[in-house]
Amino acid sequence: MSRNDAAPGTATAPPGRLRRLLSLLYVQCLIGVLAGAAVGWLWPSFGADLKPLGDGFIALVRMMIAPVIFCTVVHGIASMGNARAVGRVSLKALIYFEVLTTVAMVTGLVVVNVVQPGSGLHVDPSSLSVKGLPPEATASHESVAAFVLAMIPDTLLSALTGHEILPVLLVSVLFGFGLNAAGGTGRGITEGVERLSRVLFTLIRWIMRLAPIGAFGSMAFTIGNYGLETLRHLFLLVGSFWLTALFFVLVVLGAVMRVNGLRLLPFLRYIKEELLIVLGTSSSEPVLPRMMAKLQHAGASKPVVGITLPAGYSFNLDGTAIYLTMGSVFLAQALGIDLSLTQQLSMLAVMLLTSKGAAGVTGSGFIALAATLSAVPHVPVAALALIFGIDRFMSEARALTSVVGNGVATLAVAKWEGQLDEERARAVLRGDLPFTPVPEAEHTAVPQTDPAAGAKPEATDPEAPAGRDREPVPAAG
Repeated sequence: MSRNDAAPGTATAPPGRLRRLLSLLYVQCLIGVLAGAAVGWLWPSFGADLKPLGDGFIALVRMMIAPVIFCTVVHGIASMGNARAVGRVSLKALIYFEVLTTVAMVTGLVVVNVVQPGSGLHVDPSSLSVKGLPPEATASHESVAAFVLAMIPDTLLSALTGHEILPVLLVSVLFGFGLNAAGGTGRGITEGVERLSRVLFTLIRWIMRLAPIGAFGSMAFTIGNYGLETLRHLFLLVGSFWLTALFFVLVVLGAVMRVNGLRLLPFLRYIKEELLIVLGTSSSEPVLPRMMAKLQHAGASKPVVGITLPAGYSFNLDGTAIYLTMGSVFLAQALGIDLSLTQQLSMLAVMLLTSKGAAGVTGSGFIALAATLSAVPHVPVAALALIFGIDRFMSEARALTSVVGNGVATLAVAKWEGQLDEERARAVLRGDLPFTPVPEAEHTAVPQTDPAAGAKPEATDPEAPAGRDREPVPAAG
């Protein structure tokens, strides 16, 4: 008798659908988020003590980010065979980032001026104090030159042991170009880097099984430490910010996807696990390795993914861009400071700089807002005390918007560079080709089109090793 056959005279066991549903990571994360919110609401003190669960999970993933970016970028560039193509991808990505960041900031600026969530609060500036704010918010902030110099690590290896993404990206690009220029000498190293990346993604798969626990702990801490009552007086700001972020995702990013022949809602379903992890942990960092793997699985070439997505974590934070404009103008409204259009546009210009380098960790948007206020004389930095208590409730929206924005940016740049398999992308977003975190030795094919020959060579998986005599991504142009 098979395991599924019921014995005579006994009740039939329920089908395995529930078990399969509970085995899905996004369902487990959703349960973790809801359970954490309930624990934080019912037992605030206990919920606040669960913060180490979320911090531990984020730390586990963060230790994998630098080597994953290094292996992905190095192997992609070394296999690409065309240094000009790498520069072209980088330039297109940076132009896209600046345009979309500006659109996000203007969107936030329009909404906050129309809704005016801070009007009527009549806060006395003399009653404000920087006491209680994090030290980073009141510290002096680096200049543009210091920001650029900070991209250069002390040593080649120190970039892989730090917490900043841009130094890792710089070292990876240089090392990839070095292997490319070495020819046959560097081929063995390139193959070794590719095999190492497989090991790293296996470790990522194991760590991601802890995501529901991390989401549970982070959400319990947020609700338990700050409480839902914190939202009562500032509900208009939080609500308008979430709605603005949703508008930007659905309308602006939806339009970008449409222009590139894809649809946004299927893409959101495709990355639903990552979105729930971001919602629970209030950080976009934990999903970076999986987003890289999923975008490659969706048909974007490895070099484009390796360059565009990590760079977007510093240069394309759409959620933070919206937050900066809405937060700064809200504080001015609350203090009764009437900002002219010229003053608001000057603040926007400063924000285009202060938003860069605010990596996807919790609270980075708040620090970027502090840097903005310290760089312009219109609103005192002490005004940040008005929104410090609710910042955590807006951090989730910032991270969610930025994750979606960087995923859309990667697909858009891949399409413009001719390194997106559109047929595969549509099939993946339809659900015809499910994503598996670590493919087996024999993979599902990912065809790439040679623009010169107009034919599709033998297909490879985005994480599969390239053949010795074949580039995984033909050089465009």
